[in-house]
Amino acid sequence: MQIQEGLKRTAVLCVLRNENDFLLLKRFKEPNKNMYTPVGGKLDPYETPKNAARRETREETGIIVPDMRFCGVLTESSPTGYNWTSFVYEATIEKLPPPACNEGILEWVPFNKILDIPTPKTDWYIYNYLLKKQAFVLMASFDSTLQLTEMTEELTGQQLV
Repeated sequence: MQIQEGLKRTAVLCVLRNENDFLLLKRFKEPNKNMYTPVGGKLDPYETPKNAARRETREETGIIVPDMRFCGVLTESSPTGYNWTSFVYEATIEKLPPPACNEGILEWVPFNKILDIPTPKTDWYIYNYLLKKQAFVLMASFDSTLQLTEMTEELTGQQLV
């Protein structure tokens, strides 16, 4: 099924963490190739976001999480084909050795090192909200080269970028 360019695709981000450490995926392919991101992906037809988060976690890591906590929403808009609405979920897991993954390389990354690795500019804000246990609705705008130009936390109206 072809989605008309400019329409939002719906996805989930599945943040797996152990205290202040995050199990992140250094991606093999676009979007965000060679960047560290949470696991996740597009929703299947008729699938709820929470079920998609559990499925994507299982498919990409082999880890079965009985429940995931809904944390917030990230909406990304650009004048290109990169337009997403992502439901963000979190699960606390044991700090096990990172499993093999066909989507990229999984690595544990402490929060205080997130800014030292290639990661989408929006993600640091997501991890920060998770550590504060604060719900969020983030609206991010990008230019035609996919540089983040503006980001607002819609629940508070706070301009972040």
